[in-house]
Amino acid sequence: MKSYDVAIIGSGPGGYVAAIRCAQLGMKTALIEKYSTLGGTCLNVGCIPSKAMLSSSHHYEEATKHFEEHGIEIPGDIKVNLEKMIARKQAVVDQTTGGIDFLMKKNKIDVFEGLGSFKDATHIIIDGKDAGEIEAKNAIIATGSKPSNLPFIELDKERVITSTEALELKEIPKHLMIIGGGVIGLELGQVYRRLGAEVTVIEYMDRILPTMDAGLSKELNKVFKKAKCNMMVSHKVKSVERKKGEVIIKAENKKGEEVEFKGDYCLVSVGRRPYTDGLNAEAAGVKINDKGQVEVNDHLQTSASNIYAIGDVVRGAMLAHKAEEEGVMVAEQLAGQKPHIDYNLIPGVVYTWPEVAAVGKTEEELKEAGTEYKVGQFPFRALGRARASGDIDGFVKILADKTTDEVLGVHMIGARCADLIAEAVTAMEFRASAEDIARYSHAHPTFAEAIKEAALAATEDRALHI
Repeated sequence: MKSYDVAIIGSGPGGYVAAIRCAQLGMKTALIEKYSTLGGTCLNVGCIPSKAMLSSSHHYEEATKHFEEHGIEIPGDIKVNLEKMIARKQAVVDQTTGGIDFLMKKNKIDVFEGLGSFKDATHIIIDGKDAGEIEAKNAIIATGSKPSNLPFIELDKERVITSTEALELKEIPKHLMIIGGGVIGLELGQVYRRLGAEVTVIEYMDRILPTMDAGLSKELNKVFKKAKCNMMVSHKVKSVERKKGEVIIKAENKKGEEVEFKGDYCLVSVGRRPYTDGLNAEAAGVKINDKGQVEVNDHLQTSASNIYAIGDVVRGAMLAHKAEEEGVMVAEQLAGQKPHIDYNLIPGVVYTWPEVAAVGKTEEELKEAGTEYKVGQFPFRALGRARASGDIDGFVKILADKTTDEVLGVHMIGARCADLIAEAVTAMEFRASAEDIARYSHAHPTFAEAIKEAALAATEDRALHI
């Protein structure tokens, strides 16, 4: 039987990053993955393939709607080849997962293909291609999450689908109905709307992106409506029925009236649930709570002192970068270091166009806490760079403490916000004030100038370009 300092179950961003950091710190490391490719949901059927599809569909939309105004004329009809688009997406996935294979070899990490389950706190049974048993002084559970569903919906994975199937469709839907106005539903909805599908988003809450700042939700809702998406908020889905090639959704609106939607595909996008199936956590003394999450303390340690858990399978936002940070934190703790994570400074991003990104507290949270704050906001349409590229939708909003001027939250929607949010995270990590951001130089012309201007607006309302 092979023995290891640490064994990691699950090879998503949390798991494989934890494995690399453990190996870097001199630990003999094993990584167990039940699928034949590494990378988990994110690399195989989540973050990476969805961004590939978003990018391809964005190019198509630019070519059909905006090239002409740039003086670019393409003779003949521009057509979508969905098969080729999905093949490109898969090539990106294959290259990315292959890169993880390389990193495992480079760091001398033993990879086992099979389902990992606990025999006890220090022994893991592997059922699959590399069947057997290993011994591990320490273990990290990184088994991630799976798409959630509503109890009355039968997912046939043909017409009533999850995000996994939405990335592999053989045709562009005539009418794609999406249950859930969160990140995944909006991203995939935008992909297929660009490609020509009618899109209807049905959201239970009174706005899309209900966990983000209300201003961002309102602005993105405008963008989707401008693209002629049907945005049905405050609608409670009551039933989903498939009749051959048609799906019928019945819902209740905020007046209590029954409404009906018909389309050829229904994407169920109501969040994700922690995945611990087959883990046999109880045998190792690991507790799982009533939400299906592995219970951990502030050090991500489970009820079994030598077993840790990270990522989507524990409490907190289900984000790949959050899982990565937790993987590094556990590895460094095992090596005797004292790392930390400030969960308030884990950014959230929606990769629609315009992109949406946020870090820190929302206005709603500050009001609820009774915190006195000030707001600085700057629209993208006032930026020379935004006008030059035609990306004028959106704004940057900075929330700062009314007394100390410390930045408490940054919320943005616009071009390249997924990248711009890193500036806000850096500033907040060093407890910068709005004036600090306002005083350092931002290159011109850039989208980043919107952050400086919003900071100026929060500092005695002295934005320069509005």
